[in-house]
Amino acid sequence: MHVFVTGATGYVGSAVIQELIDAGHIVSGLCRSEEKAAGLKAAGAEVLYGNLDDLDTLVSAAAAADGVIHLAFTNDFSDFEGALALDLRAVVAMGAALEGSGKPFITTAHANGHTVDHAVLAMAERGIRTSIVSLAPSVHGEGDKGFVPMMINIARAKGFAAYIGDGTNHWPAVHRLDAAVLYRLALEIAPAGSRLLGAGDEGISLREIAAVIGRQLNVPAVSITPEKATTHFGFLGRIAALDITSLYNTTQASLATRELLGWIPMQPGLIADLEKGHYFA
Repeated sequence: MHVFVTGATGYVGSAVIQELIDAGHIVSGLCRSEEKAAGLKAAGAEVLYGNLDDLDTLVSAAAAADGVIHLAFTNDFSDFEGALALDLRAVVAMGAALEGSGKPFITTAHANGHTVDHAVLAMAERGIRTSIVSLAPSVHGEGDKGFVPMMINIARAKGFAAYIGDGTNHWPAVHRLDAAVLYRLALEIAPAGSRLLGAGDEGISLREIAAVIGRQLNVPAVSITPEKATTHFGFLGRIAALDITSLYNTTQASLATRELLGWIPMQPGLIADLEKGHYFA
């Protein structure tokens, strides 16, 4: 299958590219610069230069491909609504190119991205095999720059690893290589209109994460009150306080995804990955 991938040089995208090529697919990856193109070329992918503003490039690439995996997103949190609007324009443009083809179109769910998600699911009624992948809030592995590295940096700066209250609120997590397999399976076999959850660990307590960070940094793990969470963690405080496993029923959603696609996460879980030490190098 010839697959067009946006966000091809990103943290998850680069893993998806390698997974697709290793599985025998031919891949074209969207890339913004010659510098970033080197990794795509080394992996064996064709490079298409452009970004989400280049609708003509997106349309022609989608039309020429046998399937599309859309991973690109402008992570400008100062203008999140603008980023969602840009994403919606890109999704609608690529969807128009795929309409009536029966080809797969895989996208990633974003927080507050309901308009985009609804647009993607509606495409299933227009002859496109659409799927939406929701990834766990911690996508871990080499090169991670997400929530857990932020917590590590805060602990290093403040001299202790914090958790909120009793720390029993839970976060799902998934290894980036397992996430890449999920995107490939969605491309290959997911039914139209599928909602999929990528969670290898369905729920790890914040206290357990803080304990590992404390051991690795040789600092104490300390409980803080919910009132101090935002002061300590910054914007991450509101997220750190959530029990995401219960809030989004991730255990049931993860089981449904595994049964539907036969997806079996094989990589180390988040705690085992943290214990390896590469997060603290």
